[in-house]
Order: sequence, then C-alpha cells, then structure tokens
Amino acid sequence: MIEQVLHPRNLERALRQVMVNKGSAGIDGMRTDQLVKYLETQKPALLEDVKGNEYLPQPILGVEIPKGGGKTRLLGIPTVIDRLMQQAVSQVMMYRFEKEFSESSYGFRPNRSARQAVQKSKEYIEMGFNYIIDIDLKTFFDEVDHCLLLNLIYRKVKCPITMRLIRKWLRAPIMLKGKLTKRTKGVPQGSPISPLLSNILLHELDKELERQGLKFVRYADDFSIYVKSKAEAKTTGNKVYLYLRDKLKLTINREKSGIRRPVHFEILGFRFASTYVKGDKGKYQLIVGDKAWDRLQQSLKLITRKTSPISLAERITKINEIQLGWLNYFRGASIYSKLKTMDGWLRNRLRYCIWHDWKKPERKGKPNPIRCKPKVMRMHGAEPEKADGQ
Repeated sequence: MIEQVLHPRNLERALRQVMVNKGSAGIDGMRTDQLVKYLETQKPALLEDVKGNEYLPQPILGVEIPKGGGKTRLLGIPTVIDRLMQQAVSQVMMYRFEKEFSESSYGFRPNRSARQAVQKSKEYIEMGFNYIIDIDLKTFFDEVDHCLLLNLIYRKVKCPITMRLIRKWLRAPIMLKGKLTKRTKGVPQGSPISPLLSNILLHELDKELERQGLKFVRYADDFSIYVKSKAEAKTTGNKVYLYLRDKLKLTINREKSGIRRPVHFEILGFRFASTYVKGDKGKYQLIVGDKAWDRLQQSLKLITRKTSPISLAERITKINEIQLGWLNYFRGASIYSKLKTMDGWLRNRLRYCIWHDWKKPERKGKPNPIRCKPKVMRMHGAEPEKADGQ
C-alpha cells in the first residue's frame, strides 16, 4: 500500500488538497505556500525516510477555540509536511473503506453532505418515526481508543509501513501553551486523516444499528435514531449506551442527549416546525436553530464594529462572503422574516460605521459619504419560503 501512497500522482493530488485547505502553520512555522518550495529540494529525502521507517512526525500544535457557552474546543494542527503525508494516506485508504460505509453515514464522504443528512432526518420524521434518540458523544475526538482503532484499520490495511505511520500520527505529542503532552488516546481534530479515522470507528456503531433494523442518521460523531414510540426509544437508547460504553469505549454526554420530539430537535443547525396545513398532517418545514442565528449575528457584529480599523469596502466584502456561505447552507429553510429583520439591523450598524468614519478630523469638510448607498447584498433576496414557523 505504501507504493500507492507515495505514487507521484497521489502525492500531487494530496499537495493540491493541502494547498486548497490552507490552514495555519504547525509547530515548525512552515506555511502551506512554502510547501512547494520545500518539496523541490527535500522530496527525495522525505520519501526515503517514509520507505525506510525513519519518518518521524513532529509534535502537533494545540489551539483552543471558543465553542459556545464559555467552553472551548481543542484543535490539533500538524505541520504542513505531516498534513501532506496524512492526506496522501487518507486518499488511498478511502478507496478501501468507502464502499463498506453505511448509507446512513453522511459526514466527510464523497458526494455526501450535511444537507442530505438533514433531508433524510426530515423524511424519517414525516414517515411517523417522530421519537428521536438524540445522542451527543462527550469529547469524541479526545476519547478514541488507539488499540481499538488500529485493530479496525488492520482488517483492510496490511501494509506494516502504513500502519506504523498511522500509529505515529496517533501518538504524536501535542504542544499546548508551550508545554508538550503525551497522547495515549484520541484523534487530533484538525488533521486531514481524522475524519476518515472517526468514520472507521463509528462504522462499527452503524453496523450495530443496522443489525437491529433501526433508522438513523449520522454525520461524523453527531447521530440520531428514529423510532415510533417512547417505550421503544428508551429501550433502544439504553442498548446504544451500553454498546458505546462497552464495545467502542466512548462516553455519552448525558446533558445534551435525550429523547426528543421533532419540534424540540436540532440537527446540524436545522430545526423542524409543524406546518399545520390542512391535508398535510405530520408534515414539517425546516427552520434555522437559535445557535446558528446567534453565530451569524456575532460574525456580522464583529465586522461592523465601528472602531475596527477597516474601510467600508472591506466591511461589505467580508459581510457578503459570510452571508453567501450562510445562505447557501440554509437555503430552502423558512428564514425570510428573520433575515429581513437582520438586514435592517445590519444596515443601521453600517450607517454608524460611516458616521464614525466621517466625523474624523481628516474627513471634516468632505462630502457626506452616507449619501452614497453601499452595495450590500440583501440578505432576504435568497428566495426562501414564505412561512416562518418561528
């Protein structure tokens, strides 16, 4: 397998993907735009080290990012060289595992998306499976058992060099706040190979749920199970809890897990609202969850802070980038009236920015820029559905 990993065509594809993903520099400070120049001189030595089992990954740079509710999430940033090798291995391994993954798994897979997962969830609910076992795994990426994961990989990857590479990446120490820490479990969230490794482990859960004949949706470590009665939900939830604890050695976050009804359930930023239309009993429409609205507003508030030292044109460019991505993800949901309200709020904030800039001493006596209406993409021009459900 290592020959396929180190094939020039596979390495070139991996290099393009690393360059497209960009990302921050690792512990060595090398950026993605410096990788091509590095490989021009060091590529032969790198490949020889890999083939001779002398390649040693560098420590991972740990970065804590806000998660919400005052909590943080730990991301692990490998060096760009390690990211290149992980991407190359992941591409080859994907062909061996992808064909066996469940149809109900949608996260980080070719030709699958979060929107497909949401639509499948809506389909199950409208079929009458409206008791939802919503399960949240507690710090999943930090709790993965290395021995269990490596045994699962070994079923399809018999190449000893590739297996040693994966083991080295899993055991690479992490540097957090200037201190190196050993790692005996967990998959670094932020590395190119971590999505595939998480799918390999949780595929065991998919097989167990399919064996029981259950309807479920999984996107990476977010998954929900759909049944028709509360009693069945309780029985199924207990079985899944025991399987995760005893077989996969994973812990459920009891505070965020539970049995939900559709109107109290959220999946990947979406919620469900009953249509209450005659002849459409049991039908639901998609709406946007409160957390997604809050994240959008906080992003826009940061850009339109009047004391930020950026020009009006730069503000509008950044606003349009955020809005375009947000609208593309939530298109088709019932969001018209809320977007119209937020559009007015956003324009008011832009006016404050213009007035604040105009009142600076160097701008006094110049034409009032507020008369020049900025071309901001109207948030409510995205052809959403008229009904709100909010």
